[in-house]
Amino acid sequence: MAKPKLKKIPTAQVQLGMYIEGFCGSWMEHPFWRSKFVITDAHELRLLHECAIKEVLIDVSQGLDVVPASASDAAAAPSPPATAPEPPPAPDTEAASMRAEYQRAAAICKAATGAVRHMFAEVRMGRAIDPEVARQVAEEITDSVLRNGGALISLARLKSADGYTYMHSVAVCALMVALARQLGLSAAETRAAGFAGLMHDLGKADVPLEVLNKAGRLTEAEFAQVRLHPEHGHRRLLAAGVDDPMALDVCLHHHERLDGKGYPKRLAGEAISRMARMGAVCDVYDAITSNRPYKEGWDPAESLAKMAQWTHGHLDAAIFQAFVRSLGIYPTGSLVRLSNGKLAVVVEQSKASLLKPVVKTVFSTTSNERVQPQLIDLSAPDCRWQIEKRENPKDWKIPDLDAVWMDELANPQGA
Repeated sequence: MAKPKLKKIPTAQVQLGMYIEGFCGSWMEHPFWRSKFVITDAHELRLLHECAIKEVLIDVSQGLDVVPASASDAAAAPSPPATAPEPPPAPDTEAASMRAEYQRAAAICKAATGAVRHMFAEVRMGRAIDPEVARQVAEEITDSVLRNGGALISLARLKSADGYTYMHSVAVCALMVALARQLGLSAAETRAAGFAGLMHDLGKADVPLEVLNKAGRLTEAEFAQVRLHPEHGHRRLLAAGVDDPMALDVCLHHHERLDGKGYPKRLAGEAISRMARMGAVCDVYDAITSNRPYKEGWDPAESLAKMAQWTHGHLDAAIFQAFVRSLGIYPTGSLVRLSNGKLAVVVEQSKASLLKPVVKTVFSTTSNERVQPQLIDLSAPDCRWQIEKRENPKDWKIPDLDAVWMDELANPQGA
């Protein structure tokens, strides 16, 4: 193989036939899942020219070189020396405000979901994924959760039915990071958990889209196709050179059950690793709280109540308890009844108590009508009210519940 000959050039100078060795900037600033490839398509070239990346590295030993306008131009303006892209700055370790992190999390959700969509498209076209870009995506999600987990996790739950598959990967990545931190895993293990969560459903790229997006109940033959996705994903990861044992394990075993009735290997009990059991809890929670082509998602608090019943044989009880602590007993977006007769939506968790989150009133059960929203920190020393029970939003016909708490994240009172 020829020795690489690298040059850094302005993005505007990239032409068809050039080999892109790397982008000089964040993965969020360009639309490509791969970081090393030949530009062979006019559409890809246009996307590159229009993206926010100003410079790229090209390898002229594997693709075309820059052609100067004339020999004198070449002498006057030699190619800049090739250097590796500067590493991104270290994440701010100080806790971000909910409003600031909401805005950052919204941008990360959008970019990461687009990246996963592109990754799946690459797989469907028979191309290998780029683990380097995948890790950058997982790192960005991980940093957001470590700064303020509630923002990105709450946003990732809000997904359209047709975009479920892609944002599901983003959501499970975020949930795995929060759970790993709650379990006291090391920093390295926490980041490995995030990467495993992002890649856990890669094999669904091998499931036919008409099956993946089917609005009705799957036939037994169609479900058999879906059940193959852990093995497909495991194979794809190995083919891409991913040797991370946690990512490979979660990808292959996140559908195993403690009672041995899962798939693909029908493992049981301690034969299922802790990381795979974590993956199972995170995967199930995001699945049942999300809108799917064939059903609406359940309320977050209702979902946790249902999952508590599945810890006998399906989910690991200790890991599930840690998962509840990582989200809060009343996760963001839950509808609850207060002791003053008001219904309120949970907008933020309290550090003081899992039972006393920050809520925003939306409805009066006394007058049976909407009320002027009021933000209440139930953990405040002078707060006289408490949560009596969770409520099902469908029973109260409050269609804009998600918009209420999202508005508080974007425009908190007093900001």
